[in-house]
Parts: sequence; C-alpha cells; structure tokens
Amino acid sequence: MYEEIVALFTKHQNKEIAEQQAAYLKNHFIFFGIKTPERRMLVRPYLKQWRQAEEIDWQFIEKLWQNEHRECQYVALDFLQSRQKELRFDDIARLLPLIQSKQWWDSIDSFDQLLGAIGLGDHRVDELMLVWAEDADFWLRRIAIDHQLGRREKTNEALLANILLKNISEKEFFIKKAIGWALRDYSKTNPTWVKQFIQEHEKQMQPLSIREGMKYVPKD
Repeated sequence: MYEEIVALFTKHQNKEIAEQQAAYLKNHFIFFGIKTPERRMLVRPYLKQWRQAEEIDWQFIEKLWQNEHRECQYVALDFLQSRQKELRFDDIARLLPLIQSKQWWDSIDSFDQLLGAIGLGDHRVDELMLVWAEDADFWLRRIAIDHQLGRREKTNEALLANILLKNISEKEFFIKKAIGWALRDYSKTNPTWVKQFIQEHEKQMQPLSIREGMKYVPKD
C-alpha cells in the first residue's frame, strides 16, 4: 500500500503548488504539490482497506512518516484519525516518535486530536499531559495545552487550568497561541470560567493569549 500511494502521489505531483505549500510552512518540508481535497480523493480506496484491516499497521504509518514529502505525514495522520477510537494508552509509545520528528504546527495539531481521543477513555492521559506540560520540547507542551479542544462539557477544567498555569508566562509564539486557542475553544461552552481565569492571571499572561482567549467571551 505504501509504495502504491507514493507512486500515485509522484504521478500527480505539481511543482508550482509544491513550492507554494513549502513556502507556507516556512520551507521546513518538501511537497509533492497535492492539495488536501485531491490527496484525500487519491487515497480514498486505500483508506477503505485500512479501515477494514484487523489491526493498525504501524509499519505502514512509520514508512509514511519517514518519507521526505509532507503529504505522506498527512496521509499517516488521516489514516490514524480514521481509527482513533481504537487507539489506546499503550499506543502513545508508538505515537511519540512521530510527534517528536518532523515537528511543525500542522502535524502537532493533528496529534492534539489523537491524544485527546485516547484521554477521553483513559485518565492516565491526564497525568501524562501534566508531565508533557513541563517538557523541554514546546511541541509536547502545545499538545498538552490543546488536547482537550472540542470536548465542551467533558472538559476537565482543573486539568486545563493546571496545564495552562505551567505555561502561562511562556513567550514562545506557538505556546502563546495554544493557550489562547484552548481558552477560546472552551469559552464557547463556559465563557464565565474563561473570563474568570483570564482576570485572575492577566498579569502573568501574554497579550496574544488574552486576545485569543477573550475572542468569543461576551463583553460586559
């Protein structure tokens, strides 16, 4: 399956689009030049096979991840997300090497969803996220901050606050933005909690985090 997908992408590569995509991600990666809708259309038959397989083929995922073209990482993440309900706490050990290689916001934000899905069914993830929230790797901290995105009423407020406070004064752009997104997302469910959190910690927080966090909070 891996070789077939790479051959298919090679056949449909577009140099002009590839240059645009690379520039968008600050030239950290090279691309075939296949936009998301086309990529998903091309792999649809393989995704169907993937969903029907008895087990997750981690070797296939790792091969995709090792490929130098960024679309291959996107395919790996699409395929993992299609079976995220089957992912368990022990699978995080397999995800971690992927998380810690070829890091940029586009892949990291997909891992938010995967870790968040595992965490909904296994509270050991809560403790792990508290550890990641203080890791030297700020991308792991970003995942910890944003892994509860979209949980709404299922959000663990104490966990969210604890993780945010561990990073509250951070000046790294991707952390400031992550804090703002976490607060903005939860404000759609509990604006009062978000407003109170920001008011209590405003002096420690970065302006970007405050602006993002207050975006949907009703003004007095």
